[in-house]
Order: sequence, then C-alpha cells, then structure tokens
Amino acid sequence: MNASDPKPARPAARTVAMIVAAGAGVRAGGTVPKQFAVVAGRPMLVHAVTAMQAHPAITDMIVIVARDQVALAREALADLHDEVTIVIGGTTRRDSVANGLVHLDDVDRVLIHDAARPFVPAAVIGAVVDALSTCDAAIPVMAVVDTLARGAREDGATWLGDVVPRDALYRVQTPQGFRVGPLRAAHAAWPGDEEATDDGQMVRRLGGRVAFVQGDPMLDKVTHPDDFAAAEARAPRETRTAMGFDVHRLETGEELWLGGVRIPHDKGLSGHSDADVALHALTDALLGTIAAGDIGTHFPPSDPQWKGADSVQFLQHAARLIADKGGRIGFVDLTIMCEAPKIGPHRGAMTARIAELLHLTPDRVSIKATTTERLGFTGRGEGIAAQAVATITLPTSSSGALG
Repeated sequence: MNASDPKPARPAARTVAMIVAAGAGVRAGGTVPKQFAVVAGRPMLVHAVTAMQAHPAITDMIVIVARDQVALAREALADLHDEVTIVIGGTTRRDSVANGLVHLDDVDRVLIHDAARPFVPAAVIGAVVDALSTCDAAIPVMAVVDTLARGAREDGATWLGDVVPRDALYRVQTPQGFRVGPLRAAHAAWPGDEEATDDGQMVRRLGGRVAFVQGDPMLDKVTHPDDFAAAEARAPRETRTAMGFDVHRLETGEELWLGGVRIPHDKGLSGHSDADVALHALTDALLGTIAAGDIGTHFPPSDPQWKGADSVQFLQHAARLIADKGGRIGFVDLTIMCEAPKIGPHRGAMTARIAELLHLTPDRVSIKATTTERLGFTGRGEGIAAQAVATITLPTSSSGALG
C-alpha cells in the first residue's frame, strides 16, 4: 500500500495479527536468521507483515523477535506505513506467543503466523477470521496426498514398514486464528515442562473447538536451504512493461557505439557519454519498469564523471536496481532508426552483447532496424534514434492482495 492510498475501513472488532519471528533459523543456513533472509526481493518477515496489514480484517500488528534481533526487525520494517509493535520473544515458541498475549488488551481475535511462511493469501486470512464467528480457533490445513509409511530399522538400515492411512491426515499451516479468551486460558493451563508445536493443539486440549479451513501451497514453510529456491519459484509476481527512447546526433570524428558494439562508420554519435543510443533507450525502458526515473536521473550529463563513459555501466546499473527489488528481466525489444550504417551485419554481435550484459539467452533479446524513408533528422543522416521496450516480472508489492 502506498502512503497516498486511502486506508480500507477497519472493522469495529479488533483483530491482531501476531507474527512469530524469534527463532534462530539455523537449519536454513545463511548469515542472518531465516526470517530476515531475502526471498523475492524482501525479507520473509516483511512479506508476511505486509500481507497481514493489507487485509481489511486486521486492525493491529505485533512482531515477536529475539532480543538480539530487534535492530534487524526495525531495519526490515522501517519502510512500512502502518505501525508495528515489536515484542521480545522467549526461549520457546510457546513463550514467545505468551509474551505477545500480554499486549492484547481489548482485542477480540488474534491470528498467529510463522514468519517462515512469507506468502499469505488473503483468502486464507479471510477464511480463518470468518471461522472464528462459530468456534474458538481455526487453522488452515492441507490434505495429505502422498502415501505415508513407517520406517522399520533392521541391519543398520531403514526399510519400508506399515503404510499409514492418510484419509484423516492433514498438514497444519498458519496463520491460526483464535478468540483471545480461550487462547489465554489454554496458555495458562498448559504444563510448563511440555512444549507445544502450535497454539491450536493447546486450545483443543483444553476442550476448545478448533475448525479446519482450506490452506494453500503458498503457505509452505521455509526451513532448509533448499526451501528458498522453492519459495522464490512460488512468490506472487506481477509483469511490468516500459518503453525507452533516445536520440543522438551523428558527427565526424566520433566513434559509433550501438548496442554495446563498436561499428565502423565515417561518423559517430555525439553525447556526454559514449552516446550509445541503443543502450540508452534500453536503460530507460528498464528503469521505467520499476518507476526509477530515467538515465539522466542516475547519470546527469552535467556531471563530468560521465563524460565519455561506457554506456554498458548505465545498462548494468538499471539491471541491478531491478534485481535488488527481486525483479527478473524477461524480454527486451530494441528498434534502431537510421539510414546508415546498415544494422543487419551487426545484429548478431549486438544481440549477444546485450544478452550477456543482462544475463539473458539471445532469444530474449530482439533487435530490429528501420529507416524513416529519408524523412526527418534520421532520414537526412543527421542522427540515430532508438526505441526500446522491456518486460520484467517483479514480486507483488503486497502478497495480501492475492485472492
């Protein structure tokens, strides 16, 4: 949600989303706890918080982190427009949730979610909240579809044992929803020397009714290093397309660079940099896909450091900005407009160079050439113009927008 967007109307009953993110995340590897690891351009915690905040049923947000993770959490959440309460977690998940419950004054319902499940479909949030009108708790589940079997140990190896009937087995996910009263009671009654893997089983043991709602594969948990690639693959993404255009004058005594390739010609393009009109148009198209201004915004011609600069660095800068947002360049299309030189003999080299610079296969780079039938400045041989179109995919700004 942008700062200028109107906030959706909030319901009268308060529903808090509580994100549990206090674990060490050691099984996932990496240099930071997994909840702060970047997936699809953003820390997993940020994906989860953004999805919850975007849902109209959620009125307040609590994030529970370890004491030594507070600075990481504040940095990760700094750009969010809605307020987030940060709570210090405990030594176990149950302790962390209990610490969060202390902050639930005058709250009707709470949704407890694991930060390691970054993508939260709005439909699941809505189903959990709706189910709380008729029960004490509601949890999203997925039916088990694989054959399940027990392992039998023999001769130092594991062999196939009995098959376990799967017709009544489900995979439990989060966010799990609770009426605050029954959840408080369940925590108060739970034995101090026994751990609970989730809060749904705690409410059930105390006699509460826990409803099932349909879960979603998007909610699969990130636990091990290999899970990150799977999470990237299922991240909700949007497609963006933008156009760039540039023109430079042809002058005697200048080198002619087009598409990152030096082309023999009696004239070259004049400009503050090397005046590669093709790469300039393509750079503007890429910057446009992320609404990052134009080439002059990042490399102003008034700055002497860019005099005679290789335009390759402009293109790579735009590509890095897209990558930093979790974006992927899918296809680029470039049209060069000039009477001379002939582009055809150089098309293969230009295609290969641009593909190399953008880490694309050559079939994702289209280069075309045309004349203007001797009309205008290009038709008179005074300059060369280029138009480019770029298509990328980008993680959606809010996974909560998913239906």
